[in-house]
Amino acid sequence: MKLEAIIQDQLNSLLEIKTDDGYTIESVHYRTTLCVSSQVGCSVRCAFCASGLNGLMRNLSSQEIINQYEIAKDQRFEITNIAFAGIGEPLLNFENVKQAFDYFKSIGLKVSFYTTGFPIKYFKELLHLNHDGLTLSLHSVLEEKRKSLIPNSHSIEELIQVFENHLKTLSNRKRKLYSIGYLLIYGENDSDEELEALANIAKRLNIGVSLLKYNEIESLPFKTTPDEEYEKAFLKLKSHGVRTTLS
Repeated sequence: MKLEAIIQDQLNSLLEIKTDDGYTIESVHYRTTLCVSSQVGCSVRCAFCASGLNGLMRNLSSQEIINQYEIAKDQRFEITNIAFAGIGEPLLNFENVKQAFDYFKSIGLKVSFYTTGFPIKYFKELLHLNHDGLTLSLHSVLEEKRKSLIPNSHSIEELIQVFENHLKTLSNRKRKLYSIGYLLIYGENDSDEELEALANIAKRLNIGVSLLKYNEIESLPFKTTPDEEYEKAFLKLKSHGVRTTLS
């Protein structure tokens, strides 16, 4: 694997990395966190995401996941945290992800996960890893809408039930490691009804919400929520007593 390019903006550095067989994957450095990819492409094929437009090419090996960290470190980026939040669904490459996870933990890094919860048997296993944060990516709380946005996943209630059963065993301090991820897409999932339903789920689980802002992709029809609507959604969740962060 080799570094092809670093694309920087005010907040992030995007590392484009070429695999030995010619695929390009991405890692993103933000503050002291490196977001790593776990697959080339993605078979979950979220409707709003460019990563799955061509489906899954292949899984990354555990060493290829680790190499993303080594390459970023060679560029003198400060890294204390790894987030499995790049290209791919980590649960669909779980054995290699676990091996990389064990390595990252062994050298003292904090490791967090962003997942759609699919497949659910590995979601259950992931919940019990000694991770430093886990975000369940819902992106809609209405069943049919979520199926249209995330075609390959489980029902919302099935995911929430598994999440809830695990969270019941944790202290309030431990619960702070868990959150719901919600990508706000203009005119898609930002109605008052949906935000209230999201708040109710967060309160049921007693965890926070990570409210994400959508970046438009030229070939896709979805639109970025205007700043004032993004802030309005944030304040609405807060008004329901939900711990909410903007990402």
